[in-house]
Amino acid sequence: MSGRSQIRRSAAGIIVAVLAVVVLAADQFVKHLTIENLPLHEPVPVLGEFLQWYYVRNPGAAFSLGSEVTWIFTIALAVVASIIIWKAFGLRSRLWAVVLGCLLGGVLGNLTDRLLRDPGFGVGHVVDMISMPWMMPAIFNVADIFIVCGMISVALLVVLGLRFDGTREKDHVDADEADAESAVDADAVDAGPEKV
Repeated sequence: MSGRSQIRRSAAGIIVAVLAVVVLAADQFVKHLTIENLPLHEPVPVLGEFLQWYYVRNPGAAFSLGSEVTWIFTIALAVVASIIIWKAFGLRSRLWAVVLGCLLGGVLGNLTDRLLRDPGFGVGHVVDMISMPWMMPAIFNVADIFIVCGMISVALLVVLGLRFDGTREKDHVDADEADAESAVDADAVDAGPEKV
C-alpha cells in the first residue's frame, strides 16, 4: 500500500527536526527583537486597529489564565513535545512530518520561555507581542501561530484519514473488503458445485 505520500522514516524525521528548529529559531528571534525594541505594555500600531505590536510577558495560558500554576503549562508543553518526538520516529507521511515539525517548533518556542525566562526555571513568562484587537483580545506570538495552525492541521489530517505511515484509512477499508470478497470466492471454489 505504498503511495506517493510515503517517504522513508529517516526522511520524515529530518523534516520534523529541520522544521522544528526553523520555527523555534524564528520564534526566539522575534521574541529577542520584541524585548530589545518594544516598550512593555504599550501598543505600537502597525496597521491601525488591525495589527499592533503589544509586548507583554504571559505567566499563564491564553488570556493569561492559570497564571498561578505556570509550572503546569511547562509540564504540559514538555509532554506534548515528547509525544511529537516519539511519533516522529514512526512517520512515513510527508504531510504529517511537515505538520508535526511545525507544531513541535511552536511547542518548543513556548517551552523555551517557560524554562529559561524570568522569573525562573519552569515558571518563566512567555513573551507575546502580536495583537489584533478587531479579531480577539488575546495577545500571541509566533510559536502560538504554529501551535494553533498545527492543531487545526492535525484535526484535518485525522478527518481526511491520512495515517502516519502515509496510507489513507480508505485504502485499508478497501483492502479489507477485497480480502473478504477473496475469502468468500475461495470458499465457494473449495465447496465445489452444488448437488441438486
